[in-house]
Amino acid sequence: MSAIQNLQTFDPFADATKGDDRLPGGTEEYIHIRIQQRNGRKTLTTVQGIADGYDKKKLVKAFKKKFACNGTVIEHPEYGEVIQLQGDQRKNICQFLTDIELAKEEQLKVHGF
Repeated sequence: MSAIQNLQTFDPFADATKGDDRLPGGTEEYIHIRIQQRNGRKTLTTVQGIADGYDKKKLVKAFKKKFACNGTVIEHPEYGEVIQLQGDQRKNICQFLTDIELAKEEQLKVHGF
């Protein structure tokens, strides 16, 4: 009998589940989509929590072209870079972010009335 013992287990599929997360760096944070009332019927939609690895100005450009609205990137002292869009674009943004696979449906938190 040989005295060799193999006590270490090896899982060949362990690294396959690591690529399941779509946000870079393995972050589990949420993307918050909020609506703010301006004056009268006017509203603002804000998107906060998109990872720093993405160019937010290019995202705003795509949002503006796709949704036919104006938008900008605001530097917030507490939340960092926040995307602001004119109008109620909450459903459009959720659909767009899942279509381009930037976020999963579970990672999107929609706030507002």
